[in-house]
Amino acid sequence: MKRLLALVLCALLLTGCAAPAASAPESGRLRIVTTLFPYYDFARAIAGDRADVTLLLSPGREAHSFEPTPLDAVTISRADVFVYNGGESEEWVEDMLDAVGENIGTVVCMMDYVDAREEEFVEGMQGAEEEEEEDSDEIEYDEHIWTSPANAAALCEALCGALCAADGENAAAYRANGDAYVAELNALDARFAALRQGARRDLLVFADRMPMLYFCKEYDLRYRAAFHGCSSDTEPSLATLKFLIDKVSDEGVPVVYTVDLDSRRIAEVVAEADGVGIERLWSLQTISRADFDAGETYVSMMERNLKALERGLA
Repeated sequence: MKRLLALVLCALLLTGCAAPAASAPESGRLRIVTTLFPYYDFARAIAGDRADVTLLLSPGREAHSFEPTPLDAVTISRADVFVYNGGESEEWVEDMLDAVGENIGTVVCMMDYVDAREEEFVEGMQGAEEEEEEDSDEIEYDEHIWTSPANAAALCEALCGALCAADGENAAAYRANGDAYVAELNALDARFAALRQGARRDLLVFADRMPMLYFCKEYDLRYRAAFHGCSSDTEPSLATLKFLIDKVSDEGVPVVYTVDLDSRRIAEVVAEADGVGIERLWSLQTISRADFDAGETYVSMMERNLKALERGLA
């Protein structure tokens, strides 16, 4: 909290302590600020050239350890529409909005628009035994809600509604873009459903974190993993490592998975022990700078996931 107060003071100095509400940009377009890549990409698809869209979490950066800078505070304070995910990883947002969000016309918390699922600790996962023994009333929700294309479509509907409310003059254009993009997401969903229907296997083994809970639930896939979705752990116990190696061997799993930009080190150990391949899945909480600069999108990255899953579920 002390750090946030210091950050806000810096922001006030940068913007001017008595500065009035920010005027509209010379372009006349909405200022949209998003915390995560999926929402940045959704906003670009729906707004088209009628908005300036800013991504706070720079490509390649770890989302769970993100801390806003004074410049981020300034950027947020000048937004017409601010879009964030919500959840424990973005607890800083509420304090930030209390401090610098007075002039933001529209604020959208995406976790308000889907049914959040509790974080799961499955057999063999690091910390699963300790989690079962803990007696706590606090529910920890999985935050990676966009990993299901069906959820992504619902989130885009919510975002489209927010843009229409913020800029009624261009509502028809936003709605047309939104409808076209949701149709694209529905087609993507159908391709994953068809893959699942024709699959010989239903188990994914993540020698890594597992931020694909909503995806796995959407397509009725089993999974085993070294760590849960938001885990900060990087070293699995010997028991977890043995469990994954044995699981791959016992069920004839052809590949093990890593996620996003994480190291392949654990996957290489499991793969070498069992003589299987390694594939990468993208939760899309972040993407690499190279992919970002190349213009990769939520849909194009999910198509990579489709190809990676073809090998794992065949």
